[in-house]
Amino acid sequence: MVVKQLSVFLENTPGRLRAVTSVLAENNINIRALTLADTSDFGVLRLIVDKPEMAVIILKEKNFTVKLADVIAVEMDDTPGGLDNVLEVLDAREVNIEYMYAFMGAKPKKALVIFRVDKLEEAVESLKAKGIRLIVTEEEAADLIYYCWD
Repeated sequence: MVVKQLSVFLENTPGRLRAVTSVLAENNINIRALTLADTSDFGVLRLIVDKPEMAVIILKEKNFTVKLADVIAVEMDDTPGGLDNVLEVLDAREVNIEYMYAFMGAKPKKALVIFRVDKLEEAVESLKAKGIRLIVTEEEAADLIYYCWD
């Protein structure tokens, strides 16, 4: 009930982000979600892609520092209190959230949240027990993420 996330350590210089996206594009790897957090000299690019194991191999071959980690992808209501409902479940089990990022999805009033937590199995159990939908397959993620702006 987890998805694989890539974390890529990047120098904070012009062109470094594109160097990663170019490698992924050249190898037909599709980005499903991403976030970039920076410090003054370096940043961490976190990515959900359709072929995570392949992406790690290819990025390492290109001398990027990359790590694969398990994260939880949760479908939540995109309404006031939607995130609070998910956080309440994690808080009740004293699950610490190391970081998270969220975005709207294609389904009406639904959003996708990616969580990195300290107690992965407890988080998955507690979310499932409360009927909160976890995203585990590429198809589920694609169905939730794609959005047409027309």
